[in-house]
Amino acid sequence: MGDPVACEPVSHGLLNRGYRVTTTRGRYFLKHHLDGQAARARIECRHRAAARLGELGLPVVPAVPDAEGRSVVVAADGRCFALHPWIEGGHRHGSELSLTQCAGLGTLLGRVHTRLARAGVPKAPRGAVSADPAATYETIGALLERVRARRRRDSFDELAEHRLTERRALLRHHARERPDAVQDRFYGWVHGDFHPLNLLYAPGGATARVVAILDWDRLGVQPRAEEAVRGAAIFFLRPGGTLDLRRVRAFARAYRGGARAPREELAAAVHRVWWERLNDFWMLRWRYERSDGRVDVQFPAAAALVVWWTAHYEAVRAAFCD
Repeated sequence: MGDPVACEPVSHGLLNRGYRVTTTRGRYFLKHHLDGQAARARIECRHRAAARLGELGLPVVPAVPDAEGRSVVVAADGRCFALHPWIEGGHRHGSELSLTQCAGLGTLLGRVHTRLARAGVPKAPRGAVSADPAATYETIGALLERVRARRRRDSFDELAEHRLTERRALLRHHARERPDAVQDRFYGWVHGDFHPLNLLYAPGGATARVVAILDWDRLGVQPRAEEAVRGAAIFFLRPGGTLDLRRVRAFARAYRGGARAPREELAAAVHRVWWERLNDFWMLRWRYERSDGRVDVQFPAAAALVVWWTAHYEAVRAAFCD
């Protein structure tokens, strides 16, 4: 790869770290996998799958092998690293995309799912049991105790207490709507983390295209249309906690065509992801159980979305299924 000239941090992700490395022969992206040596085999499996997807025409960035052909290098202290070619591009939120680009995004995710089915990667165990509201009540109670026990409460703590109390009332009202088990035919291989920071767009305006799908660390078998719903809920989330349903509709129609997914599959996915969000408090658990506030900024809009989605359930379902 040449002799190193410079190394500059470019991201501090929740799960990994990244650096732009310049050498005498070019530029590369160095990824530090925080899972460590124990995850080496899993990471290499993901690298092989990504390389296969590149051969099938998807915009992936395969890992660069070392002299022995390995895609993961373990340092003496056990830290894991992988090297990838540097790709020029930028990230875009859904609000920055035209309706045509939203449709292109849906088509791209559909292609990801169909090509994953053709890639020949080993099967992985399934597991998609919906959240138990009884367990969620306990989580809410434990989090409320932590919030109320803080000596110096700030505006975030006030919002957290309000949302926790509000969510408990919503759960009591909708407890009987817990989703049934996912049908086997709706399972498939998914990227696992399809959101704006894992897509690179070429420079340009309304015609800019995706030049790279990044971070295949969560590749696995899941109910595939749920990835489309989760991705749309991130891409097209407005700051106030609502969804841009025009863009969602353009994305979802293209996804259904690209993945050949029936409306029934999308409708089930919408319900399961709504239920998942209704029962999920991972951002508050990071703050109050782990004293980690890195995702605090995401909480206001994400928490508001649950309330808005519940009140506009049929409109959201229609945007994905019509």
